[in-house]
Amino acid sequence: MTESRRSRKILTNRRGGFSLPPYDSFNLGDHVGDDPSAVERNRQRLADSLGIDRARFVYMEQLHTNTVTVVNEPQTEPVPATDAIVTTTPGLALVVLVADCVPVLLSDDHAGVAAAVHAGRTGARNGIVRKSVEKMIELGATPENIHALLGAAASGHNYEVPESMADDVDKHLPGAKTRTKQGTAGVDVRAGLLRQLYDLGVRHVNVEPSCTIDNEQYFSYRREGKTGRQAGIVILPEQD
Repeated sequence: MTESRRSRKILTNRRGGFSLPPYDSFNLGDHVGDDPSAVERNRQRLADSLGIDRARFVYMEQLHTNTVTVVNEPQTEPVPATDAIVTTTPGLALVVLVADCVPVLLSDDHAGVAAAVHAGRTGARNGIVRKSVEKMIELGATPENIHALLGAAASGHNYEVPESMADDVDKHLPGAKTRTKQGTAGVDVRAGLLRQLYDLGVRHVNVEPSCTIDNEQYFSYRREGKTGRQAGIVILPEQD
């Protein structure tokens, strides 16, 4: 019996690219007003650094939905109107772009299923991660074999929202409501997602704890407004 190789999960930050302020410098988002040629150079650098053909990167048209789409071949354009992409195809690089939202990377290497999920406040509240795990299970994954990586995102200490909004999010994503460092109502999306994943039976979870609002190595829409996007990428391994 051949042991399965591990999937690759990569989280980028804003350092090491070609974009000029306010997108400096490793902006991977082509929808935020940056010079398209700089974004192309950044995306090519990402592909070169991972040793993967640029054509095998799959991006999404992220709209804060709870739509999950299965993709099993390269795409010439971003997958339309979706906030999670799932694959059973080895070697496809599934990409989620963020600048405060949570990038969630999921894989079951035994079953050969992976997903990249854009979990902002709205999508997380509406079940985008739960639906992604359920779709993975439909394709053969089992919760106890799924590994999840949650990337840098806005922390509850800094993500201030109205009390009614925090209550609403917490109703649908228990564990998400918190208090900011000023003592006001806040939302910690990662905390809610961590609890949700455990409730779904996913026990192998790693979290990058950095707060994008605090840490200037990351793009942050709430801190900067006009800014770039970092990425999370998941790739199922090619089997020998």
